[in-house]
Amino acid sequence: MTAAAALGQGQKKAPASPKADAAVTIDGNQIAIAYSAPSVKGRKIFGEGGRISQDRTYPVWRAGANSATAFHTDADLDIGGLAVPRGDYTLFVNLKDTDNWELVVNKQTGQWGLAYDASHDLGRVKMKMSKPPAPIETLKYTLTADGGKKGALRLEWENYIASVPLTVK
Repeated sequence: MTAAAALGQGQKKAPASPKADAAVTIDGNQIAIAYSAPSVKGRKIFGEGGRISQDRTYPVWRAGANSATAFHTDADLDIGGLAVPRGDYTLFVNLKDTDNWELVVNKQTGQWGLAYDASHDLGRVKMKMSKPPAPIETLKYTLTADGGKKGALRLEWENYIASVPLTVK
């Protein structure tokens, strides 16, 4: 057995898009996102000719990689003006206008990320867009508590930061 083969045994290659999560407690209620976090790896991600424009669900994006991005809330929420009852959902993002994203809250859960069915949408909300000071290599979600019953959901990747306020009802 060669040294290289011996070293390779028992070692697993890290996934290209590792599992990640974000969680926050607001007013005693847990809110969480579970997703797979892809990296840019020198590719163009958004816009015409970008990696996401090749997905069959485009302009709706699975907002992560692999399995669909899962969202859980222990409380009824208002997300950017959309009433979201407590429970489990899938998050997508509508990228029809690359500079004006819409968060899509979908009632179907447990599906592969490219199995999007608009008939299951709870609703869509406009996200506040901004540019990072430097490109963001790996997709990242952040959930924050902003005092009282208020918080925010933030998605960052490549040359975009998109956020939406949330309020526990």
